[in-house]
Amino acid sequence: MNVTFRQLRLFQALADTGSVSAAARLMHVTQPTASMQLKEVSQAVGLPLYEVLGRKVYLTDAGRELATAARAMTGIWESFEQSVDAVKGLARGRLRVAVVSTAKYFIPRLIGSFCRKHPAIDVALEILNRDGVVQRLRENLDDLYIMSMPPADMDLGDEVFMPNPIVVIAATSDVLSKSARIPLSELASRRFILREPGSGTRMAVDRYFRRKKFRPDVRLELGSNEAVKESVAGGLGVGVVSSHVLHGHRKEHGVRVIDMEGFPLPSAWHLVHPSSKKLSPLALAFKAHLLKEIDRYKWDAAPLG
Repeated sequence: MNVTFRQLRLFQALADTGSVSAAARLMHVTQPTASMQLKEVSQAVGLPLYEVLGRKVYLTDAGRELATAARAMTGIWESFEQSVDAVKGLARGRLRVAVVSTAKYFIPRLIGSFCRKHPAIDVALEILNRDGVVQRLRENLDDLYIMSMPPADMDLGDEVFMPNPIVVIAATSDVLSKSARIPLSELASRRFILREPGSGTRMAVDRYFRRKKFRPDVRLELGSNEAVKESVAGGLGVGVVSSHVLHGHRKEHGVRVIDMEGFPLPSAWHLVHPSSKKLSPLALAFKAHLLKEIDRYKWDAAPLG
């Protein structure tokens, strides 16, 4: 089987983008050249690797296996390049990080401070819901992953690096915002605005409610923290969010953390990767930077109460 490394990278680009034209742009070749090279890869393998329906590319089973192999080989080569650069005293390369959406409130600052130290580094940051990050983790698409609820069915390298307190919020005009030590039973008549099922915050609060045998009256399930905040500020109900959503404050943009018994719920941010994955020098450097720099964000680590 005669396939060049450049052809493998082109096929990886096809798998990542789902488009021949997008893969061509990513690899800086013309679309006819990309089409010809991809055809040669299929001929070399001897099996169809993808099909085009409409304008969307769908990988076959063989194509998915080849994409996995291409990513692994590319990762090994990039790790080698970074090792050589480290010996030369250079610092260049590409770091891939996938984070759950709630981490967007603090992770850009940490990446920014890392890039100021290493200006030649390119960082590809994926911000998704938990299901999206877990899917990328299962497919080994990135160097590191940040989430609050790592999947229990995977063998992971897992480091807890920062608390992630989960709080109840109400509109600032709500009488609850002026009350103290509110029992959970008092919310039995209230409507709840929660994150979508499967999010780390939702999983933590659902677990707590089950333990307390409390059934919330859920009015809305929303896919973003901003939507939860806006809905609560609009008086549609009380919400449950990570304290990071409020940037470490008790009150923000029409909502306020209320003094609920049992809250803040303890939760934490995890830095994870498949345990069998050998981290590149760049990923190891970023991991060390993250664990060192996180102490600067004391408000992130301090639970609201």
